Amino acid sequence: MPLDQELLDILVCPETREPLAEADADVLDRLNAAIEDGGVRTRDGKAVMSPVVEGLLRKDGRVLYPVREGIPIMLIDEAIEISEVLADSLRGRTG
Repeated sequence: MPLDQELLDILVCPETREPLAEADADVLDRLNAAIEDGGVRTRDGKAVMSPVVEGLLRKDGRVLYPVREGIPIMLIDEAIEISEVLADSLRGRTG
């Protein structure tokens, strides 16, 4: 379920204050493939065990904040360093 645009307009990364946008299906598919392989951890080092259905991607594309049951989880420790995950998934496709 997409987030309300008014909410998206006011949400920013709590760490850098950069704007956020909803993660697209390609990003979520690659992230969930990496989760299935056991290679995804939150910022505080906890393994991500469940697929991410929705997420907010920081403007620089490096960090994703999960959205659970329509609620953005805007805790820095719960964020996922997505740039590393996506880079690893691309390497896996080509080599």
